Amino acid sequence: MEKPILLSASDSARLAKGYLICVAATVSWAFTGIFIRYLTVNYRLSPLTLSFWRDVFVVLGLVIIFSLGNRSLLAPGQGRLPYFALYGAVVALFNGLWSFSVALNGAAAATVLAYSSAAFTALLAWRLFREPLTPIKILAVSLGLAGCVLVAGAYDAAAWALNPFGILTGLCSGLIFAVYSLMGKFTAKRGINSWTALLYSFAFAALYFLPLSLLGGWLEGVAPLQTLFWLEKRWLAWLVLFVLGVGPTIGGFGFYSLSLNYLQASVANLIAMMEPLITAVLAYLLLGERLTAPQLLGGAMILGSVVILRLFELRASGRWGTRNVPQV
Repeated sequence: MEKPILLSASDSARLAKGYLICVAATVSWAFTGIFIRYLTVNYRLSPLTLSFWRDVFVVLGLVIIFSLGNRSLLAPGQGRLPYFALYGAVVALFNGLWSFSVALNGAAAATVLAYSSAAFTALLAWRLFREPLTPIKILAVSLGLAGCVLVAGAYDAAAWALNPFGILTGLCSGLIFAVYSLMGKFTAKRGINSWTALLYSFAFAALYFLPLSLLGGWLEGVAPLQTLFWLEKRWLAWLVLFVLGVGPTIGGFGFYSLSLNYLQASVANLIAMMEPLITAVLAYLLLGERLTAPQLLGGAMILGSVVILRLFELRASGRWGTRNVPQV
C-alpha cells in the first residue's frame, strides 16, 4: 500500500500561490472570447489573420516590457531555439484546431471537446511526469467536464449534430492543449523562464500563421496585403486587436505557464476549465447575455471540482482535518 504523502507548510504555500496564478490566467483567458467575437462578428476578420496579429502583438508587447524591465528575459538561451520552435508549433496548432472545431462543431460542443484536455493531461502527466492519478483527481476532472457541458449549453442534442471529422478535430484540440500544458511543465522543470518561453513560442507561432493567413486569403480570392491589413484604417479594431494580444493573451498564457512552476499540470488544466464559466459571467455583465439555470449549475460543478482538490491538499498539509491523506 502506498504511503501517504504529507505536504509541508512551504509546499502548501506554493500550491496556494499556484492556484492564485492559474485563476488569474483563467480570468485573462475568459476575456479573449469577447474580444475575438467582437472582431470576427463586427469586422469579419479571418481567424487565421486574427491569430497572426494576436501573436505579433504578444511578441511586441513582451519585447517592450522586457526592454523596460528585465532585458535578460530577451535572451533565448543557448540551444533553446529548436525547442521554442516546437513550442510555437504547438501554440499555432492548438489555435488553428480550436478555430476549425468551432466552425465544424459550433461553440458549445467545441468548448467541451477542447476541455477534454483535462482528462488527456491527467493521463499523460501520470505516465510522463509520474503525477498521481487518484480517485479524487478522477472525480474532480469528471465533475469539471460535466460542468463544462452545462455551462457551454452542450446538453442540447442539437449542439452535438456532429460529423466524425468534427469530433476528431475537437478532441485533437483538447489533446494539443494537453501537450501545451505538459510542455509548460517540462519548461518549468528545465529551469527555463516561462516568460522567455512565452516570447519565443509566440514569435514562432506568428511565423507559422503568416503563410497560413496568406494562403487562406488566396483561397478566398483576396490579395496578400488585403488579407494581412483587412482592418485597413479601422483604428478602433486595431486597438482592440492590440489589447487582445498584450492583455488577455499575455495574461492567460503567461500566468498559466508560470503556474506550472507550482502546480501539477493536471491540476492547472482542471483550474483552466473555469474559463467557460467566467466567460459566461462576463458576457452576462458586459454584453447583457442571459445566465440560465443549467449554466449556474454547471458553474457550481466546475467550482466544486477545484474546491475538492484544494480541500484534499489542505488535508494533506495538515492545515485542515486529518493529516494522513494521500497526495492528490
